[in-house]
Amino acid sequence: MPSFPAPIQSRLPNVGTTIFTVMSRMAQECGAINLSQGFPDFNAEDVLFERVAHWMRTGHNQYAPMAGCLPLRAAIASKVEALYGTRYDIEHEVTVTAGATQALFTAVTACVHPGDEVIVFEPVYDSYAPAIELAGGTVVRMRLAAPDYRPDWTAVAAAIGPRTRMIMINTPHNPTATVWTRDDLDRLATLVRGTGIVVVADEVYEHIVFDGASHASCAAHPELAARSFVVSSFGKTYHITGWKVGYILAPRELMAEFRKVHQFNVFTVNTPVQLALADYMADASRHLGLAAFYQGKRDFFRDAMTGSRFELLPSRGTYFQLARYSAVSDIGDAAFCEHLTRNVGVAAIPVSAFFADGRDERVIRFCFAKNEHTLATACERLSRI
Repeated sequence: MPSFPAPIQSRLPNVGTTIFTVMSRMAQECGAINLSQGFPDFNAEDVLFERVAHWMRTGHNQYAPMAGCLPLRAAIASKVEALYGTRYDIEHEVTVTAGATQALFTAVTACVHPGDEVIVFEPVYDSYAPAIELAGGTVVRMRLAAPDYRPDWTAVAAAIGPRTRMIMINTPHNPTATVWTRDDLDRLATLVRGTGIVVVADEVYEHIVFDGASHASCAAHPELAARSFVVSSFGKTYHITGWKVGYILAPRELMAEFRKVHQFNVFTVNTPVQLALADYMADASRHLGLAAFYQGKRDFFRDAMTGSRFELLPSRGTYFQLARYSAVSDIGDAAFCEHLTRNVGVAAIPVSAFFADGRDERVIRFCFAKNEHTLATACERLSRI
């Protein structure tokens, strides 16, 4: 076995394997039901697979344009205009990416310089801070407090300073399943007005908002749209997380900088998949019906957990459900998730993994993007403890 013959000075010395990989591997080893990592256990419609095969067989297997296939960029722009009233130019303001994480990483890399500060809201998805640190930036963490996980805009205002280059937001929010409102976006717009601050809006769960609420997108807020990268994910929308295809919207000045990096870390994305997605997007019901589809799964999961000792927190969007377990155990959330996986047969994610200091509020995250049989079996096991 080869061994590198010199010390390595890591660019990310505090980063290990992500909690999602750890818990999914443990679930597989133990034969547990995996409600940890956020992916469905059901397929997309066959027609989508058939469209991919069609474009492969008809010879569309070479490089796509760097920004993405024109039909897909046009379909994206049409969808965004229909939903949010903003028309993005398909030539200069829409780029297809290799998933949302690549879009987020590239946006940070394109805009953040050494010494810049980037504000994030914690608990925070685990890819944000490493991207900022690799760019030489400093992560400034604003805490979202349980059980409501609402932003404290007074604290955010106090955190903004001359070195603030970027604010990264995520709504609907992973892991807390909270949803920001138009008032939140108005407050954010007020704070960044007259500055050069760039907003990165992670909106990958844009179509999964419950109880009749509407998604408040930065794309629909003219003042924020002028300074925002808006990121979305076909994986989340069409149950194809393994395809790793997403997109990013931005005003042309920002997108020009984004593409300078994008062309060298990805260049382009799978051609037949792009063309198939363009075809599939023609039926708007496929994304417009997603909220009702997942609300049904949320309600099924919550109903099935009624007899358990878990305290379910509100789930207003995404396909996640937070739960307090203090009535079950007083051990830390990472240890409790390991116990659930190994001894109960259900894997979950400890929310402390989303805090830099490991803040442990005895809250764990379940993913309900699963078949009802999977959910019913998991809830039966959880209700026994």
